[in-house]
Amino acid sequence: MDLFKPDPAENLLPCNGVVNYYGPIFSGEDSDRIFEGLFKEILWKNDEAFIFGKHYVTARKVAWYGDSGFHYSYSGATKFALDWTDELLKLKEIVEEKTGDDFNSCLLNLYHTGDEGMAWHSDDEKSLGRNSSIASLSFGAERPFRFKHKQTAEVIPVMLDSGSLLVMKGETQTHWRHRLPKTKKVKTPRINLTFRKMIEGTVSES
Repeated sequence: MDLFKPDPAENLLPCNGVVNYYGPIFSGEDSDRIFEGLFKEILWKNDEAFIFGKHYVTARKVAWYGDSGFHYSYSGATKFALDWTDELLKLKEIVEEKTGDDFNSCLLNLYHTGDEGMAWHSDDEKSLGRNSSIASLSFGAERPFRFKHKQTAEVIPVMLDSGSLLVMKGETQTHWRHRLPKTKKVKTPRINLTFRKMIEGTVSES
């Protein structure tokens, strides 16, 4: 028994939501192989947003895959789902088996170095439904991750290892924000996959 392995049944949040961290669910060798495959095969594009009428293009790159017909809008930009790749379908199956949830889409992020991150936000778009589960896989560079309660401002840190799985569910998106802080210490890339279950026929405009 590995005494240092995270307990996926443990809730990292003290209240108002559920976050389970499984730690690495892939070996180091498999994690490296998966990272290389995603880095080369995913159709990455720079993310775009329209905030207060200004057009922003991020250094961070994104990709959106899922069941046919899905579209996803945030910050004034709309993305249409690409067809699943064989590798993404395999990863989705593994995540669904681990979590007991089912997902129909995946938003991928590519952070080239620690100079790229994500600001405080909640994944609470109408197209995701209320209290839905989001499963996050990480490959590549180890990065710190933070949760912050919307009322109390309490911060919960977690370090995301390569090959690791983190699941957010329950009222997490209602009461907590999360972010990927920038850090000068990280010089190598990280790929993050967030598996989601979109509600058909809805469009988010957050």
